Amino acid sequence: MTVTGMAGGPGVLEAEWEMHRPAVFGVAYRLLGSVADAEDVAQDVWLRAAGADLRSIGDLRAWLVTVAARRSYDVLKSARVRRETYVGPWLPEPLLTGPDASEAVLVDESVGSAMLLIMEELSPPERVAFVLHDVFGLEFTRIAEVLGTSAPTARQHASRARRRVAKARQSTPQAPRGEQERLLAAFRAAYEAGDMAGLVRLLHPEAVYVTDGGGRVNTARKLVHGSARIAMVMAHVGRRWRPDRIDVVEVGGEPALVHRRDGRVFSVDTVQIKDGMIAAYRRLLNPEKIAHV
Repeated sequence: MTVTGMAGGPGVLEAEWEMHRPAVFGVAYRLLGSVADAEDVAQDVWLRAAGADLRSIGDLRAWLVTVAARRSYDVLKSARVRRETYVGPWLPEPLLTGPDASEAVLVDESVGSAMLLIMEELSPPERVAFVLHDVFGLEFTRIAEVLGTSAPTARQHASRARRRVAKARQSTPQAPRGEQERLLAAFRAAYEAGDMAGLVRLLHPEAVYVTDGGGRVNTARKLVHGSARIAMVMAHVGRRWRPDRIDVVEVGGEPALVHRRDGRVFSVDTVQIKDGMIAAYRRLLNPEKIAHV
């Protein structure tokens, strides 16, 4: 493809686009928690960039990220309304990272399921300000343009978001990668063996089990609390819907389990660790959200 009217001359932007696309996709995914929506935003940004004269743009990455954020902000506001009618708990779409990723992805704590759920509790302006400033390092003058407000107000949004995120992080700090892998492997073995006692030992006494079926899969629409009850529910599900195979993959920079039946992905499971045990077990079953896995 040859692109004309771009910074540096014909064909240059396409190479630059490939370099900056992970940032464009990354800001959209962090703001929306949806791979499909983030891909749509990235495509919109590419089409706009392909038709614009960017010779006067000094910082192409910042310009592209700002355009992506503005489009994502519009989607985010409407998505909040749609989620009010979402059936059962909502979980972010799994973003494959590591060797399983189909494209380059900027990976840090902010693409993990725990952080995305924390950011889901922020208001749209707070989420935008936090992601653009604290993750992507944009100046508040640019963020103010996205939000349609002043730079001081954008700074206030980011400050409030930062305090809320810090408070949530303190209650459940991120466990080391090795500990996550060890617990997930042990849980997988106990689950495949139908070992109720083993499951209970691995689950925190105050653990929570979250399932997202989106009304498309018959699953619990309320949270399940307590290690014994969670183990009982999961053992029952394991007997009823026994997977053909369970694979360990990387989702949002963290280990996760992918359950397959009849050659199709049945669920994508992520965990959160506390005190050396699984404090949150999140199972995504909505077929629309896992079709890309």
